Amino acid sequence: MEKQLGTIVALEGSPSTSDFSFVINSGADVKKGQYVQVESGKELVFGFVAEIVRANRYFEQAESVAEYEKSGRIADAFPSDGWEYVLAQVRILGNRNEGKFVRTFTPPCPGAAVSNADDDVLRDFLGFDADGLHIGDIQHHDVAANLSMTRLLQKHLAILSMSGSGKSYLASVLLEELLNRKKEQGRIAVIVVDIHGEYNGFAQDDRYGHLTKVVEGSDIAVPFRKIAPEFVEEWLPNLSGPQRELLRHAMHELRKSKGKDGYSLKDLLAEVDAAPVAKEDTKKTLTRALNELRRYRFLSQGKENPKLLSDIQPGKLLILDFSSIDSLRKKQILVALLARRLFSLRKKGRIPPFLLLIEEAHNFAREKAEAHEAISRSVIETIAREGRKFGASLCLISQRPVNLSTTALSQCGTHIILRITNPNDLDHIQMSSEGIDARVAKSITGLKVGEAIIVGEAVNYPVFVSIRGRKSLKRERGAPLAQQALEYETAKENRGKQVEAFL
Repeated sequence: MEKQLGTIVALEGSPSTSDFSFVINSGADVKKGQYVQVESGKELVFGFVAEIVRANRYFEQAESVAEYEKSGRIADAFPSDGWEYVLAQVRILGNRNEGKFVRTFTPPCPGAAVSNADDDVLRDFLGFDADGLHIGDIQHHDVAANLSMTRLLQKHLAILSMSGSGKSYLASVLLEELLNRKKEQGRIAVIVVDIHGEYNGFAQDDRYGHLTKVVEGSDIAVPFRKIAPEFVEEWLPNLSGPQRELLRHAMHELRKSKGKDGYSLKDLLAEVDAAPVAKEDTKKTLTRALNELRRYRFLSQGKENPKLLSDIQPGKLLILDFSSIDSLRKKQILVALLARRLFSLRKKGRIPPFLLLIEEAHNFAREKAEAHEAISRSVIETIAREGRKFGASLCLISQRPVNLSTTALSQCGTHIILRITNPNDLDHIQMSSEGIDARVAKSITGLKVGEAIIVGEAVNYPVFVSIRGRKSLKRERGAPLAQQALEYETAKENRGKQVEAFL
């Protein structure tokens, strides 16, 4: 048993089956959020400190305090210091009986000793796994937060916070843990949609470089022969019925004539142009849409990058660096295409179970958007609903949860939430997560950088965690503003001097 922290006291309505209070012993270190336990017969009452209050009988009556303070301090006239005490209010989480946690049916007794929660009991209560992913440590306890990979990822994960609160840092810690796993522990492939090039450091890291492949967004290429007409229709949602018929007919004819040798989008345009149609406007509109698609330059005749069948491997990381792509529509098309191909290959068992991690997920699965602005939302919601059956997992990272699809967010069984202050985002998270009660929601705004709340499938009860330090190489694209300003002016002055020297 740990050192005694205090003694349960009898107050009005307490102790009860839901809560109790105890006076903190002098010198005992008790903090809000700390887990405690009380022996009650053969059972162990388990709970957490919901609040700490300081009291003193000499200062209970405001009128008396005000009157005495007119002529001098109360502490000078009375031994008030000796009557001060600190009271911890505990919310009961359950009883432990013969190794199992059950509901509390009888309250603990007044006068019972309160102790710090035993580490093994705490791990068992929260559902931690000895072989799990170590993302941090429980606050106020020397207990590592080792989350079961299956419980964390099989029903999908959402990492939510405001900008600058550590989303990408936490994601990097998660990637390290996945890459560190051994074969016997179960390894999955990881694909990251990297919007700002924040994860490229993995490729340059001594420990993870050999496990990492980075593909620049401008280098992504997919053979057109692997694209079904349904994919193209998804990318061009505003096509009319006759235009869709013409597209399917042209792609069918192209596949029959050039399927073995491969073909390009240019060949499709020629096929459309040669097709007989009742209305010429149908052909012109479809041609204009296909020409716009052609400008994105990712559909090839034979080149494929990445090669999903060989690049998606257990225990390896594939980073799709979109930092060089400006068009949001092109990003959405690429995410929709790759996600559909990954999900299809996984259902056929041709690639291993995988995690698809999407940064700024609110841009790819928007809650309220027209069809042409939500090209990738459908496939993300499909994987969110059905992926767990096939070993296809999602990790959605967003700084604007209010803009993220409620369908996708509600299918994420675990939420790791860092600091959020926007009330609209908080309301959206509460509506989408069954594990967030009023107490947890109130605590989100007070989180510091590096602190997080984990709720949902991965833990048996919401838990506050301090994120561990990352081990991989950190490579940031954005230098401090003052440094960027200085570098710009210095470079400009140097160019001016070089011109003068040349003249």
